Amino acid sequence: MTSNPASTVNPLGPAGPGEGVPAAAPAATSPTFSPLYQQIKGLITQSLESGEWKPGEIIPSEVELAARFKVSQGTVRKAIDELAADNLLVRRQGKGTFVATHNEDRAQFRFLRLLADDGAEHPHVSHLLECRRLRATADIARQLELKAADPVVLIKRLLQFDGETTVLDEIWLPGVMFRGLTLERLSEYKGPLYAMFETEFGTRMIRASEKIRAVAADPSVADALQVPPGFPLLSVERVSYTYGDRPVEVRRGWYVTTGYYYQNDLS
Repeated sequence: MTSNPASTVNPLGPAGPGEGVPAAAPAATSPTFSPLYQQIKGLITQSLESGEWKPGEIIPSEVELAARFKVSQGTVRKAIDELAADNLLVRRQGKGTFVATHNEDRAQFRFLRLLADDGAEHPHVSHLLECRRLRATADIARQLELKAADPVVLIKRLLQFDGETTVLDEIWLPGVMFRGLTLERLSEYKGPLYAMFETEFGTRMIRASEKIRAVAADPSVADALQVPPGFPLLSVERVSYTYGDRPVEVRRGWYVTTGYYYQNDLS
């Protein structure tokens, strides 16, 4: 039997008219169906994760991506629409589509949702208290999907809004991923922490899960926030994830909400 060298097999399964072969995919143990635009979304995400297009850079046009993946422009547009909704890409009218970056001013308030009672996003000043390496406790290791006693980096800082101490943060990061992160390096960097993690350590936070509860300030937290012990605070526990849904940060924050509120938009 002779083979036909011109024949091809679509690794993504049957495609619609004019839809071709984006890329080879590993065989699944059981067949599943995923809409073609979702598969294109996955391939674009792989390129973002691999660093083919860096944060802040423009990506190829919809026409170029359609030709690359051998699909229709409409399929690419739908994939990009979802990536923009996920805050991985940013459309700019008349300029193109860019890889989202935490260096943008608007990105700073995507994860910090504390607003003044007037509804405005007030700029804040960060004061570093410490940055040190230690062994992960069982709880932190579980949340970061590490082994107990694996190395982690702990950052403590205060945030001031309009000169008032408002937030105390404890931030836990995987030690191997953030090797070389020191208090001196943090102090020298001018910009948001997530922008530093992105540009200097190649780790982009793309989503977060939070638990919020009301608590009474214990003596150490009260002292840091300059409030009386037992003062009512908002406790925010966050796990942040990068590509592949990998947890890369555990953050525990205590918020003074006198004159402020925590806003979370649901959709």
